[in-house]
Amino acid sequence: MTLQAIKVACSNCNLRELCMPVGLSDGDLGKLDSLVTIRRRLKRGTPLFSNGDPFNALYAIRTGFFKTSVATEDGRDQVTGFQMAGEIIGLDGIVGDRHTCDAIALEDAEVCVMPYERIEELSREVPALQSHVHKIMSREIVREHGVLLLLGSMRAEERLAAFLLNLVQRLHARGFSQSELVLRMTREEIGSYLGLKLETVSRTFSKFADDGMVEVKQRHVRIVDTQALRNVVNSPACH
Repeated sequence: MTLQAIKVACSNCNLRELCMPVGLSDGDLGKLDSLVTIRRRLKRGTPLFSNGDPFNALYAIRTGFFKTSVATEDGRDQVTGFQMAGEIIGLDGIVGDRHTCDAIALEDAEVCVMPYERIEELSREVPALQSHVHKIMSREIVREHGVLLLLGSMRAEERLAAFLLNLVQRLHARGFSQSELVLRMTREEIGSYLGLKLETVSRTFSKFADDGMVEVKQRHVRIVDTQALRNVVNSPACH
């Protein structure tokens, strides 16, 4: 397959409004099309980049699901996030010119490779792009603060409820169901992300199912009572 054939026009991408600035002129869109030179396909379990790798590009996830993780001092993997189609991955490398985490495909995936030098060049020509990159970075900071809050002050039930609500809301923005999802990550990975033991994650899922809030069949989760889940997150119960 030639490079030209792999090359994807952002202007024709159905995820454009999720990962690119809105309201661009045709001329600006043409410039952005030149930003994505190649797409990379990854098999499930393959790293997109690893901790310590030189940073040279951001990646827009076109299809598939990823997890980012860092190795703790005792050699365990700490999951730091889950990313899906339409989201940008690789921002961790901007600060020190090297990636500071591992990004692993949780299913077969495809990403658009956006060389960072080219993003910087284009940002000078297309101001909307620069402000969009800043927005993405800001969203990442807000997300990390949210996770810290989650881990610092919430009980297990609140953590899992907030996680499910966030996941389904992000999927809904991509045109998926508001109430059904297939978990691409294992219970163990969810536990690692939420700072919970595997047994606690399983027990909490069972409790939600017993309370009629969710139906769980292996990795298929159907949210039966969204309001009840929200109430769990907002409950004033003692922590």
